[in-house]
Amino acid sequence: METMERLLEKANILIEALPYIQRFQGKTIIVKYGGSAMADHDLKKNVIRDVALLKLVGFRPIIVHGGGKEITKWIGKVGLETEFVGGLRVTDKNTMEVAEMVLNRVNKGLVSMMEKTGLKAVGISGKDGSILRVKKKCPGGQDIGFVGEVTDVNTTLLDTLLSNDFIPVVCPVGSDEGYYSYNVNADDAACAIATAMKASKLVFLSDIEGVYEDPGDPDTLISEMTVAETREFLKSGHAGGGMLPKLQSCIDAIEAGVERVHILDGRIAHSLLLEFFTDKGIGTAIIGDGEERYYESH
Repeated sequence: METMERLLEKANILIEALPYIQRFQGKTIIVKYGGSAMADHDLKKNVIRDVALLKLVGFRPIIVHGGGKEITKWIGKVGLETEFVGGLRVTDKNTMEVAEMVLNRVNKGLVSMMEKTGLKAVGISGKDGSILRVKKKCPGGQDIGFVGEVTDVNTTLLDTLLSNDFIPVVCPVGSDEGYYSYNVNADDAACAIATAMKASKLVFLSDIEGVYEDPGDPDTLISEMTVAETREFLKSGHAGGGMLPKLQSCIDAIEAGVERVHILDGRIAHSLLLEFFTDKGIGTAIIGDGEERYYESH
């Protein structure tokens, strides 16, 4: 039998969550889902349960998922080679066919898990309803095949699904004016959808804990950063690897009207709930200059 102390602790957790539930009830949130949290079955179940709770307390979630590790695995299985340029997968016609097949498979797997949890979910591609219209992305002027840069987001289908109580689960495949399929970086797709949907929150679930002043010191996690502080951090040289484009995506989203952008470690169980519903949070939140801070940063 639980002690009174433990029961009171649970009550305090609910009370702490209340103002956040009130603040974001009825608001659209975009969760970009990727990394190890997609590969581990137990972590995947935790993410789905988190999304279920967010939905039940009145949030309007949209999931945008990746699938890079799974794509790489299947490309190897069919005897193709994987090549990256500037962090983007070189995608010829055969690679695009494999990528689209794998992403659709991942998509329907997530929908099945959500349905088992009692959620109403619909798996869609960015091609459906012309959600993601793209042009060819050529980093540094280099043609890397069917890799798309989002030029326009049609929100009609997403609005229809949300208004009918469904959770859209979007795989990042777009189409150009000729209706050819293009692989879209999932971070870019999530950022574009968040902007078009005027989302209150955009969350990147990945394999990093957040932003550190000193990457070698776990005690220097930054709880909140303004856009100006984020720009200074990028200039400082402390951000390396995949953090550079992710932080730039955060800045772009905030400047386009998204209220808050969160970078969370998807390997931590229930990281979405811990960040959304507790005073301290566990990851890093990027906010607009002059916006109200929730936490005290390190």
